[in-house]
Amino acid sequence: MTAPPPPVPRRGALALLASTQLLLIMDTAIVNVALPSVGEDLGSGSTGLSWVANAYLITFGGLLLLGGRVADLLGHRRVFLGGLGLLAVASAAGGLAPGADALVAARAAQGVGAALAAAAAFALLLLLFPDGPARHKALGVFAAMGGLGGVLGTVLGGVLTDVLGWRATFWLNVLLAAALAAPALRLLAPRTAAASRGGFDLAGALTATAGLGLVAHALVGGADAGWLSARTLGTGGAGLALLLAFAAVETRTAAPLVPPAVLARPALRLANVLAALAQTTLFPMFFLVSLYLQSVLGYAPLGGGLGLLPLSLVVVAVAPQTGRIIFRVGLHRTMTLGFVLLCAGTLWLALALTADGTFASTVLAPSLLLGAALPLVMVTTNVAATAEAAPEETGLVSGLVNTGQQFGSVLGLAVLVAVAAARTGDTTRTGAADAARAAAETAGFRAALLTGAALAALAALLSVRLHLPERAAAPEDRVPDPY
Repeated sequence: MTAPPPPVPRRGALALLASTQLLLIMDTAIVNVALPSVGEDLGSGSTGLSWVANAYLITFGGLLLLGGRVADLLGHRRVFLGGLGLLAVASAAGGLAPGADALVAARAAQGVGAALAAAAAFALLLLLFPDGPARHKALGVFAAMGGLGGVLGTVLGGVLTDVLGWRATFWLNVLLAAALAAPALRLLAPRTAAASRGGFDLAGALTATAGLGLVAHALVGGADAGWLSARTLGTGGAGLALLLAFAAVETRTAAPLVPPAVLARPALRLANVLAALAQTTLFPMFFLVSLYLQSVLGYAPLGGGLGLLPLSLVVVAVAPQTGRIIFRVGLHRTMTLGFVLLCAGTLWLALALTADGTFASTVLAPSLLLGAALPLVMVTTNVAATAEAAPEETGLVSGLVNTGQQFGSVLGLAVLVAVAAARTGDTTRTGAADAARAAAETAGFRAALLTGAALAALAALLSVRLHLPERAAAPEDRVPDPY
């Protein structure tokens, strides 16, 4: 058995992979902030602008599973570098886009690159850090960088758009992707997974990718087109039909994209559901809080982003300690505690919102609680989902957990924004007084956050049912923490 790499290279590799996570999360937020300026410059309406964001989410979510399997087959470092390269090229195309259609195409290509890079980066982390305290700490760093990326994207999006224009947000991606690719050849060892001997499941790849892409398309477009519209139902139905076809293909092929034996693991299935539920609450919470600060309390976009800074600082502080918490109280209890805190923080935030409040009186305190909950739920669900993964399955398992998280984010944003819009009603479109408009919008945000709290409560109840096999539940006997 090959000896583990020495500590210093592993620290460098972790810094590189965690910075990639930061880049990918930041990219989602940074472009969202720039969208109003994009519309003014390119003359695009709200529908066209929505697809600047949605094209990225659809390809990202639809290709994560395939990206993870391709990384197992072709080599994780190779796919990681290919994903970063495609992300950089697509970002440059976005920075040069002459119109909205070209920008949407560039964003779709960005999503492809992001899916490849994200799945390969997570698989490389699993290979570098065997299950145990070292992996728990590495996943904590990943969670910290994800939380920081959301805030940095919002802040940098506002600064760059105001100072240099919206195209600068795309050129920043080019620079950061190049900066990450340069040290990868030195810090990441080339690996060729044993799974490559089994061939490639083309039928499974096509049905899974197309099915996931169509389901993502239906989710992100449902709020605009209507959940019961023929287009939404047709797209979603076609996606589900393809996923059923994928399930049938996997039981018959000699080298399945997702071996049924992997999906037969109860802990993996439940951990992926819990990871999705966590993002269903967390991802829209960032969006709703920023929107509340801007549209109700009157903050500028930059101020709305900075309002999330205390939450992110708590994430950065708590995430590296999550491994120690798991060691002291156990994975199961830590996960349940995280979901209880997530439910309590979201419920507190919902009840605290008022139309005439201030940041300190409404958002600050519950956001600190949510900052503590985020790394607990994200690290523990990732640990549980990956604990039983063999080396040749790392890309596959990373693709599965990333897909669950991405679809949780997309579904949560679509559903909670729809709840907020339904509760708000037509007040904002009928020229109502500012006080009435603010009260209606606050009621909408409160209803959405209460829905998120209910989903977190469901996850807390489900987490009690999670039980890892004995081999995977004793991480303290594994490789010692190299830090």
